[in-house]
Amino acid sequence: MTSLDHGKFTRVTTTFHSLLGLDVFLLFFTGYSLTFNDELWWMLSLMGGPQSVTALHRAAGFGLIALIGFWATLMITTDTGRSNFREIIPTGDDIKAFIQDVQFALGNADERHPNAKQFAGGDPDEIPLLSYIGKGVVFIFAAELFLLTISGLLIWSKTGLMQYFGTKTAAMGFVVFHGLLGVIMLMGVMLHIFEHGLHPAFYPVEPKAYIPRELIPETHADGGIEDLTLSPSWSTVTAIMGILTVVGITSVMIGSVFDEGYPVPREISIGGGPESLLLTIGINAGMFVLFVGLVLSMYGNLLRVRWERQLEEERSQPTAAADGGHTGSDDD
Repeated sequence: MTSLDHGKFTRVTTTFHSLLGLDVFLLFFTGYSLTFNDELWWMLSLMGGPQSVTALHRAAGFGLIALIGFWATLMITTDTGRSNFREIIPTGDDIKAFIQDVQFALGNADERHPNAKQFAGGDPDEIPLLSYIGKGVVFIFAAELFLLTISGLLIWSKTGLMQYFGTKTAAMGFVVFHGLLGVIMLMGVMLHIFEHGLHPAFYPVEPKAYIPRELIPETHADGGIEDLTLSPSWSTVTAIMGILTVVGITSVMIGSVFDEGYPVPREISIGGGPESLLLTIGINAGMFVLFVGLVLSMYGNLLRVRWERQLEEERSQPTAAADGGHTGSDDD
């Protein structure tokens, strides 16, 4: 490890991150296998057909509600939660960091502001818990998850929704909103996977997202980013995943307009759902990016288990004598 790997999050936070990721992946796989049932027929069949997938999607939705409720309660009732919440509130330094980033990109600044150095290592007292970009991601994801939850509950019964609002058009408006918001979040999640899974300093996974800070020393004696060696496979994998991410995002956006009236209602759809081999390949490419994200999440948790096991083994080993001798019984 290097100073880049100083711990950032508590065990509760890393566990919540893993559970939320699994739940969101399940929501995506179930929701979009229903939405793009022509292109993702194999996924729909693999999960037991439309009725099973619908039940799984609703179960994952309730899981999301439980996780949001747990996290909100934690933020309000615990000292650590309130402290972490204060850490993600934007400050004046974040605005300065954004301005300096623009100047840096234009060549008018020598370095980036500390509040922009999410991956830059260094002294954790100088580098904030989250960069201004990280804070923005947290707020955007939180807003999207909240709105997806509310709209998902509202469209649970489309018939009841139509009766409540009086017209089918008003009721379908919530369906449109839920579906399009899901498309926007899907794009964000794919970019999130690409950013954190393929950053050259952490490839293939960012350890601090899964290993709690109490298990990682805050300082290391073996240097910083200049001492890292780039993985030989990074360039090729990054190029492939970058292409798949762009193709997946574009295909999902196009498919959401054309395919079967959801998330856009059939009566205002453009073209009526054309059969397209390229669109099928593109949407499946997007699902592959999500699957890679799921695998990386599982791998991150595997790293945590292995790291904890290694620490336990080191603690259980007898300490050598101070004079360089070996430990042993009195009979030796």
